[in-house]
Amino acid sequence: MIVEIFIPCFLDQFYPQTAMNMVKILEKVGCGVNYNPNQTCCGKPALLAGYTDYCKEVGAKFIREFENDRPIVTPDASCVSMIKNQYPEMFHNSVVHNEYKSIQKNIFELSDFLVNVMHVTDVNAQLNGIATYQDPCTALRGLGIKKEPRVLLSKVKGLTLVEMEESEVCCGFGGALPVNMPLIANHIATQKTTCIANTQADYLISTDMGCLQHLQTAIKNAGLKTEVMHLADVLAKGW
Repeated sequence: MIVEIFIPCFLDQFYPQTAMNMVKILEKVGCGVNYNPNQTCCGKPALLAGYTDYCKEVGAKFIREFENDRPIVTPDASCVSMIKNQYPEMFHNSVVHNEYKSIQKNIFELSDFLVNVMHVTDVNAQLNGIATYQDPCTALRGLGIKKEPRVLLSKVKGLTLVEMEESEVCCGFGGALPVNMPLIANHIATQKTTCIANTQADYLISTDMGCLQHLQTAIKNAGLKTEVMHLADVLAKGW
């Protein structure tokens, strides 16, 4: 199977190694990987900032860049949720109506693609320690993804997964919340660190780097030694 990969602008600028690890994982499970270097963004940052016209312009560009009917895999559920849940309103009965419908059914967050499309649960990863998992709102509520990352983590050799209280509660990142309401966003993250500390986890894992970056600051401020890791970085360990 040949897949297209979409690297969100946030990862491209700040966490390129996570994107590279996703490529390694896809190739390990037998996928050919194609990357369109013209890709930029799904438009979500513009939407969150209230620039709906610009968001639609960026979204139309995204649609034109993925018109080949291949599966599109990305390590970030936020972008997938944007495309599946916001594009229908933005592009319904537009000149790219058929194209967006095709992309809507073809785009997958990494864990969803591995478990439900490739039927892979074990990539022979190894990471020693205790981990806890934070459910990103966009994955859990926007896409219904909950068991998939946990199934993959359960197969990582040496890793013990301990569920924290309120793993399904927002971490405070919430798109533009840290910018628009930083005091509230930081307070929520501080509360989350208590739940993390109670698990005695060595690693906090998620599928949203925005959530992880936000929580990393709170973890540091709380004096915890917990390391934040994206699921793709975990699954690429120990080969």
